[in-house]
Amino acid sequence: MTPRQPVRIGIVGSGNIAHGQHLPVIRSLRDRARVVAAMDVDIERARKLAEEWDIPAVYAELDAMLSAASPDLVIVCTPPVAHHDAVIECLAAGSWVWCEKPPTLSLAEYDDIARHEQPGGPYVSYVFQHRFGSGAQRLRQQIAAGTLGRPLVAVCNTLWYRPHAYFDAPWRGRWATEGGGPTMGHGIHQIDLALYLLGDWTEVVAAMGTLDREVETEDVSMAAALLHNGAMMSVVNSLLSPRETSYLRFDFTSATVELTHTYGYDNSNWSWTPVANLDPAVAEGWPPTQNVRSGHAAQLSALIEAFHAGDRPPASGADGRRSLEFISGLYKSAITRQPVRRDSLIPDDPFYHALNGETGTTAAEGR
Repeated sequence: MTPRQPVRIGIVGSGNIAHGQHLPVIRSLRDRARVVAAMDVDIERARKLAEEWDIPAVYAELDAMLSAASPDLVIVCTPPVAHHDAVIECLAAGSWVWCEKPPTLSLAEYDDIARHEQPGGPYVSYVFQHRFGSGAQRLRQQIAAGTLGRPLVAVCNTLWYRPHAYFDAPWRGRWATEGGGPTMGHGIHQIDLALYLLGDWTEVVAAMGTLDREVETEDVSMAAALLHNGAMMSVVNSLLSPRETSYLRFDFTSATVELTHTYGYDNSNWSWTPVANLDPAVAEGWPPTQNVRSGHAAQLSALIEAFHAGDRPPASGADGRRSLEFISGLYKSAITRQPVRRDSLIPDDPFYHALNGETGTTAAEGR
């Protein structure tokens, strides 16, 4: 068998997420991937990144990088407002894309990107790294097999803290550039994991507020959702919580499964609790035996395998759209103060085109 050549990667955006997450992960993959170019509109930032990480070429324009370096895969690490155009430009050049969350600023943008994908690739996948730990994979298998019984109740909390200074970046906390507040930029990770495990939603009722931070969007949101499988789920997203935690709980007819972590997990963060009348021996084999930590490394490994096979990667297409669709429904419900059905989010709906419905309504005004 001919050895696979390393996937040649281009980096777009040279901020903290590229420096702190993606480049260390790529280096850890050794002969499976290598960075061939970096691009940033601030060319000096790109040069500094290249010097630290031994990247051979830097560019100030995306089209120049795509033309000269011809990367197999481009990782988009820009602020959310720049995702749509950058992803489409990469796909048009024949490069696969791995785009940071949130995927886009609207369902309309997401669907427009999907129209630029081609059968067999290039495809775009989105960074939803919490799916890929062994705990989540084990629970997904159990749900599919019915091992734990029928899902009934779910809790999905992202209780994080960001100080006032965090929002000094001019694109943060604004509908037009970030797309939303903690629901869109932070809670989306737990929301994606919960819906990856439990499947689609049918209806959501929500409220949100701007309680303390000087932002245009919300700094807290809460929601209750009905799921397609008949279960119910509560969702809380906050950037005002000094003791940070990410907490997911799934109650089945035969067990409760819990995940408590902050920004990533391994098996020690999960627990499986059988119902009282169940033989404890039955539950002994429930937790996973392999211990794969959630994170960018696990997802990038899966993406590289899909690239070599020419298959659609996980967290792309309809599979990558689910959490953005839920968040669109949550914001619509909070702003209109009405329940929102999933099937209402169609091109005729203003919330399909903008997460605030293009109304100009802020969370503070909607309280």
